[in-house]
Amino acid sequence: QVQLVESGGGLVQLGGSLRLACAASGVPLDYYAIAWVRQPPGQEREGISCIDALSDGSPDTTHYRNPVKGRFTVSRDDAKNTVYLQMNSLKPEDTAVYYCATDSKTRLCSWNTNDFDTWGQGTQVTVSS
Repeated sequence: QVQLVESGGGLVQLGGSLRLACAASGVPLDYYAIAWVRQPPGQEREGISCIDALSDGSPDTTHYRNPVKGRFTVSRDDAKNTVYLQMNSLKPEDTAVYYCATDSKTRLCSWNTNDFDTWGQGTQVTVSS
């Protein structure tokens, strides 16, 4: 039912910034936890951030894995039905395909990418040194 589309990827220099967007239509994303997952070249997908849904008792609570903590910020714009990932102080190791994803059944955050049943198409982020 829920459909996700990422945008905003590109090439950026070391220390630069990008803002990724995860947009949907027809489904209010504020009732879904939205995770950001990345897949570096040759590696497996790894969850890096998540924003809680309104329905889980902790609306707008955000979560970050250590590699991005303090540099990345996830937020929600209800009017645009979009979740953003602001990425600052980018490093070459941040180079990856970035996905947004959700568990449409529980609508909860998870660090286990196998829990997600709905994924965007991904957007490439490349950080040059």
